[in-house]
Amino acid sequence: MPIGKRCFDVLMASFVALTVLSWMIPMIGVLIKLSSPGPIFFVQWRTGRNGRRFRCLKFRTMRHNQVAPFKQASADDPRITPIGKFLRKTNLDEMPQFLNVLWGDMSIVGPRPHALEHDAQYWEVVPGFPTRYLVKPGITGLAQTRGLRGEAGLKDMEHRLKLDQWYIRRRSAVLDAKICWWTVEKMIKGDEKAY
Repeated sequence: MPIGKRCFDVLMASFVALTVLSWMIPMIGVLIKLSSPGPIFFVQWRTGRNGRRFRCLKFRTMRHNQVAPFKQASADDPRITPIGKFLRKTNLDEMPQFLNVLWGDMSIVGPRPHALEHDAQYWEVVPGFPTRYLVKPGITGLAQTRGLRGEAGLKDMEHRLKLDQWYIRRRSAVLDAKICWWTVEKMIKGDEKAY
């Protein structure tokens, strides 16, 4: 990872942790607890750079069930809590991942990390799928700013991969800044594919 990108990641994640997460975690934590019993955070293993696994943090948006098998969220999913719907629509559920950035597992911008079950499903089926792990995964990515998030079939995953590969080949500080801007725009407008 270029030194400049890591410096940007650490500075931005530190700023967000001190100025936003310091009050957001307790506030959203109370709302999550009032909405449904269980932990504040949802922690899931994801694939990182060079295939190294890490624990990805999110605010919990679904009812807590420790023994439920993996199932991707869908529109009108009954597992999603009322506060969870808001957190997902605004992408605020991803905010704890700034801690993953500080720990070195993620970057602010990069291909989004998938659940291990998705990796297993698409690793051999989508040509070039492993190339998305040549860089650290990001809190946001080019594919997400283009509306590619949520439920993903084979064609959607192929399209996401093309955008991830395009980003990897052309990544720069300017492109990262544009992706951050587009992400903020989506957060303000609300993402129709966030459920």
